[in-house]
Amino acid sequence: MGTIKLKSIRTYSYHGCLIEEGKIGSDYVVDLEIKTDLRKSCISDELEDTVDYVQLNKIVEEEMAIRSKLLEHVGHRIITRVFNDIPEVSRILLAVSKLNPPIGGDVAAVTIELEEYRS
Repeated sequence: MGTIKLKSIRTYSYHGCLIEEGKIGSDYVVDLEIKTDLRKSCISDELEDTVDYVQLNKIVEEEMAIRSKLLEHVGHRIITRVFNDIPEVSRILLAVSKLNPPIGGDVAAVTIELEEYRS
């Protein structure tokens, strides 16, 4: 087994429960870690023998572009999409962070983390 990590994928998205958040938007950071079998690609040096991180990044960007009220909801969509689109992925660890959230305090970010295994 092996791990592929995409760290600090930055997006400008429109998630949140407040109407204003859907209009104004905010900065987000997504960290995605997947487990997959990397043994074949270690030997072959061929892209088709691994999980393409370009595809992973595209999934994150596309799902982050769809408005959700909750970070948990968009995170679940990302995980579901990765499992549906890339059968080689056996485990996903995902963190979605809203930077400078409007919560009435000096908070750099709010983050949710989800971990799922292929069933």
